[in-house]
Amino acid sequence: MNNKSITLRLILMNFLEFAVWGAYLTSLGRYLGNIGLGNQIKWFFAMQGIVSIFMPTLMGILADRKIQAQKVLSLCHLFAGIFMLAAGMYCQKSTGGVAFGPLFVFYSISVAFFMPTIALVNSVAYNALESVGKDPVKDFPPIRVFGTIGFIISMLCVNWIKIGGTAMQNSYTQLMASGVLSLILCAYALTMPPVPVKKGESGQSLTEALGLKAFTLFKDRQFAVFFIFSMLLGAALQVTNGYANTFLGSFAADPSLANTFAVKNSNALLSISQASETLCILLIPFFMKKFGIKNVMLIAMFAWVFRFGFFGLGSPDMPGVILFILSCIVYGVAFDFFNISGSLYVNENTTTDIRSSAQGLFMLMTNGLGASIGTLAAGWVVEKCGCFSNPAGWSKAWYIFAAYALVVGILFMIMFKDPRKIAKTSPEAGNVQA
Repeated sequence: MNNKSITLRLILMNFLEFAVWGAYLTSLGRYLGNIGLGNQIKWFFAMQGIVSIFMPTLMGILADRKIQAQKVLSLCHLFAGIFMLAAGMYCQKSTGGVAFGPLFVFYSISVAFFMPTIALVNSVAYNALESVGKDPVKDFPPIRVFGTIGFIISMLCVNWIKIGGTAMQNSYTQLMASGVLSLILCAYALTMPPVPVKKGESGQSLTEALGLKAFTLFKDRQFAVFFIFSMLLGAALQVTNGYANTFLGSFAADPSLANTFAVKNSNALLSISQASETLCILLIPFFMKKFGIKNVMLIAMFAWVFRFGFFGLGSPDMPGVILFILSCIVYGVAFDFFNISGSLYVNENTTTDIRSSAQGLFMLMTNGLGASIGTLAAGWVVEKCGCFSNPAGWSKAWYIFAAYALVVGILFMIMFKDPRKIAKTSPEAGNVQA
C-alpha cells in the first residue's frame, strides 16, 4: 500500500465521519425549538456527553483487546445509522406532534454508538499512517481537515436543501441524512487497514485483563491535571452546538431582524466556524512544536472566552453581525487547538497497548463528563436567564459562559506545567513530551 493511497482513503473516512455529525449537530436545537421541545434541548446534547462517559472507553477496550478497531468502527456506525434513521422516521410519521420520549430514545441509542467512532477514527488513522512510516503529528492534521470539510458540506446541505418546501435545518430530514451517511461509513470502515489487537497474556493483573490500564494514567500528575482540565474545558464544547442556532433563530421575533441572513440562514453562518477549523488544524503541528501543549491549550481556552463573548455582544444586523462572524472564526482555534492537540498529546505519550483505550479516556473526560455536565449547566443558565421567553436574556447567558472559560484558563495556566520544561528539569520525566 503506497502513501498516496492510504492518505486518500483516510481523507474519505474522515470526510464521512464528520459529515454524519454535521448533518444535525448545529441544527438540531433549532428543529427541537420549532416542534415545542426547546426546554429539552439540554437533554439531547447532554446525552452526547453522558454516553461518552462510558461508550468510547468500552469500545476502545474492545478495539485494544478483542476486535480490530476498523471492525468496531463499522459496527458502531451500523447501529448509529439504524437508530438515527428510526428517529427521523418517527418524526415523519408523528403528524399529531412529536413526543419527547420516543424521539429521545432513538436519538440516544444512535449517539451512544456514534460518539465512540470519533476516537476510533483517530486510532485507525494513526495506525494506518504509522504502518507506512508516516508521522501522525505531522501527517494527520492535513487529513483531519477533510473531516471538517465534510462537516461544513453537510451543514450547508442541511441549510440550503428544502424538502417539501421546508429547509432541512428546520426538519427531521437532517436526522435521516445523518443515518444514511452512517450506514455508508459502516461499509467503508471495513476497507481500512487492520489495526493490531493485543491479546491478553498470562500473569496479567485484573486491570490489564479488562483493558482498563489507561486509567492508571491518572497516577501521573501531568496526565491527571491534563485530564481534569480536559473535562473542565469539555464543558464548553457543546454549548454553542446546542444553543447558537436557537439563539440566532430567536431574533426572528423582531420583524426588523427576521429577514437578515444570520437569522434565515443560521446554519450557513455557523458553518464559518467549521471553515475556520480547516485552517486551524493545519496550524496545529507548527503551534505544538513552537509553543508546546500547555500554551496551545491556553490559546484554546481563551479563544472560548471570545467565542462566547462575541455572541453576547453581537446582533444579526450590521455592524453587530461582524461579531457573530468573529465568534465563528475563533471557534476554529477554540475547538481544534484543544481537541486535536489533546488527542495527539495522548497518542504521543501512551504505549501502543493502551492507545485506543487512552483515546477513549480522553473522550470520556471531554465529550463525556465535561460535555454532559456543561450542557446541563448551560441549559440551567439559559432557563434562568429566561432566554426562551425573553430573547434579551441571551446576552447575559453568553457572558456567563465567557466568564467560566476565563476562570478555567487562568487556573490551567497556574496548575499545568509545560511538559517540555519538565523534561529539561527532571530526568525522570523524559518520557513526557509535547
